[in-house]
Parts: sequence; C-alpha cells; structure tokens
Amino acid sequence: MAFPFPTRIQLTALTVSAMFFMEQLDGTILATALPAIARDLHVGTVATSVALTSYIIGLAIFIPASGALADRLGSRTILSLAITVFLICSILCGVAHSLPFLAVMRMLQGAGGALMVPVGRLVVIRDTPRKDLVRAMAWMMLPATLGPLMGPVVGGFITTWFSWRWNFYLNIPVGLLGLLMTWRFIPQVREPSPPPFDVKGMVLAGGGLATLSILAELFSHDAAGWPVLVGLLVGGVVLMAVYAHHASRITDPLLDFRLMRFPTFRISLVAGAATRIAVGSLPFLLPTFLQIGAGLNAAQSGVITFVGPLGSIAIRPLVPAILKRWGFRRVLMINALSAAVIFALIAAYRPPMPLWTISVVLVLAGAAQAVQFSAYNTVAYADIPPQRMSAATSLYSTMQQIMLSSGICIAAGTLTLLNALSGQSEPTLNDFSIALLVTGGISILATPIAATMPPAAGADMSGNRS
Repeated sequence: MAFPFPTRIQLTALTVSAMFFMEQLDGTILATALPAIARDLHVGTVATSVALTSYIIGLAIFIPASGALADRLGSRTILSLAITVFLICSILCGVAHSLPFLAVMRMLQGAGGALMVPVGRLVVIRDTPRKDLVRAMAWMMLPATLGPLMGPVVGGFITTWFSWRWNFYLNIPVGLLGLLMTWRFIPQVREPSPPPFDVKGMVLAGGGLATLSILAELFSHDAAGWPVLVGLLVGGVVLMAVYAHHASRITDPLLDFRLMRFPTFRISLVAGAATRIAVGSLPFLLPTFLQIGAGLNAAQSGVITFVGPLGSIAIRPLVPAILKRWGFRRVLMINALSAAVIFALIAAYRPPMPLWTISVVLVLAGAAQAVQFSAYNTVAYADIPPQRMSAATSLYSTMQQIMLSSGICIAAGTLTLLNALSGQSEPTLNDFSIALLVTGGISILATPIAATMPPAAGADMSGNRS
C-alpha cells in the first residue's frame, strides 16, 4: 500500500508501530502461560498472577512521566532507552527461576513499555504534517488492535509447543528491529528550556494509578477479598485526589487537567473513555463466553477471536477516505452506536448457531475499532498548541490505560454481581451475555458526547469541509 506522504514519515510511523505491537502483545501473551509458569517455578497458579500485576504497576507509574522525560532527554534517547530496558527485562524474565525475580523484571519491563507507547505517539504527532496525520495514525494504531487479540493465541501456541520462556524471547527480534529503526528514523526532539520535573506529582499520580491498576487486575481475576479491594480503591482515589489538588497549584504538572479546556481534546477523551471501556472488556469476556457458549477449548476460542484483526487490517486503508467523506463528528457518533450493536450480536450467540456467524461479527468489530480509535487518537490533538503536545500525550495515554482497565473491572464486577444474585459459583452463558450488553451499552454514551463536537473539528486533518 503506497502512502501519499514522505517515506521518512511513513518509516517513523512504522517504527513506532513496531513498538506498539511489542508492548501490546507482551501485555496479553502471558495470561495463557500462567499454569506452565506455576509448574516450572513450583508455585500456585493463582500466585503467578503477580507476573501480570507487576507489569501493570510499572506501566501505570511511568506513563504520566513519559512526555516530560522526552522533553528533557529527547525523543530518540527515551525511545532507545525504553526499548533497551524492555529487551533486557524480557531476556531476564525468560531465564527467571523464581517468582519474585520474574515479578521484579516484569515491573521494569512495564516501565519500558510505559515510555515506548506515549513517546512514540508524540513523535508521530510532532513529525507528521496535519494533513497526513490521519494516515499516519491509522498505520501506527493497527498493533493496538492486533496485540491484545493475538496475545492469547500466540501465547497458547508457544507455551504448548515450546516453553513459556519463549513468550519473552519473542520480543528480542522485534525489539532489535525497533531499536535499529529508532536510531535511523526517529528524530531527536527535545524542549530547549523544559520546566522543572514534577517529582511529587510522579509519586502521587504514579502511586494512585498503580493502586487502581492493581485493583482492576485483582478484581478481574477474583484474586483478593473485598477488604483488600475496598482498601485499594480508597487508597487509589485518595492518592489521585491529592494529586489533583497538587496539580492545580503548580504551572507544569505531569498530568495537566487544564488541557480539558480544549474542546476536541476533552470530547475525544470523554467519548473515547466510553468506547474504551467496551473494548477493554472484550478480551476478558470473549474467550470464556466462547468456551461456555460454543463448547470450545481455550485454543479453539483463541483462533476464533483472532479473526477480529482481519476487519481492522481490511478497513485501515479506507479510514482517511471515510473521515474525509463524513468528518470526525459524524463518524464518531455513528461508530459508537455500531459498537453497541456489535456487542449485542455477540451476546445473542447461542448454540447451535454456526461459528462463522460470530466470526463475521468479530470481523465487523475489528473494523469498527480501527475506524474509531484512528479517529479519536487523531482529532484529540486538533486544537492542542505544539508546546503542549507532550503534556497532552501523557494525559491521553494515562486516561486510555485507566479506561481499558476499567472495562475489565466493570465486566468482572457484572459477573460477580450476577453470581451473587443467583447464588451460583460460576457464571453462566446468560451471565456473560448480560456483561457484554452492559459494557457494550456504555459505548452508546459516546454518541451524545461526540455530537457536541464542532462539525468542522479536525477539518485540516481529515480534509472534510462539509
């Protein structure tokens, strides 16, 4: 596919895309390997969930600081450092012979991932002319759809036929390629006079986000009692409240909520939150729904979920034309409704319906997600001044991570509540259908929010003048 923007910009987007793919894949690939890790390290399977939680902690702590660090040290330096940390920790995770060592390496690996994704997005936004940004973002965001859906499939295959350790070694060739391309194609951009680094803000925001992320992870896996969960919720909320007070008193906080005064940024963030809750819940709900509803085993359900990216791949070249024809506002309004319909169709699946019917729905889901997030991730920066891009990227990436985790939490909470009401120990097919309807229904909220966007929002990015 030929892109109508300079080769250097295309290669920059491709370089960042490789980082996105590695981080997204690594974030989901390990879930299917936990029983094998437990056997090899001689611990209980439940205990190995710390390998997932510790990664999320590292991710949550460092995402707020990503933009500020890039302004000080330079985008190429930060990306090279992040990839190097990610690679080294991947290798050390692969050779781990104890669970505590694996957990520490996973947390450091998460720190590398936290710096890769927001800084990579920032580089593309800064380095791409506004008229070409839709195409660049559509190309760059493909791994955000592929990674979470490929992770369980690839992880299950590698763990079954090779060893769980190769889930980590898989990062080596991708990371080395990304490192080489970073040095070749990523520009070294830094602020000449950056403001003082907000250390207190990093401690408060990082601590609060890490606490809430741990809450979502433990809640989704039913790995802690209610006293622990309530304690984490209260602790996370208090830390974030203290941070909000701190941020309002200084000029350049890490997460600057004053950016919400820009309408396109605010609407993209809030409307995107509703849709990301739905999308975040799907990798959690869908595999088990298929195993209960269709009687598939884990490997078979993984193969079915893998068809989703096919829709994303097919629609990506058409995204610029879609946005040029209808504009950001109309596309986002309609797409929010389509997400709710798709979730309802998945929830309606019952045996003996043929499996190809749900496969078609998942292909449509992949296409809808591709259009939706290419649009959100582009129009969010339509009105942001160049000097505020770093702060905007940090806040947007942080809220994105929170909403994806919230999707898991809401889905798990719905299942837990239904179990409590019915007195059953395990969720039924109907319970999963209700959870899909709940999270899919939340996406409808994006439609009235997107409707408040000015009709000409992002016109210089989409080319739509109607």
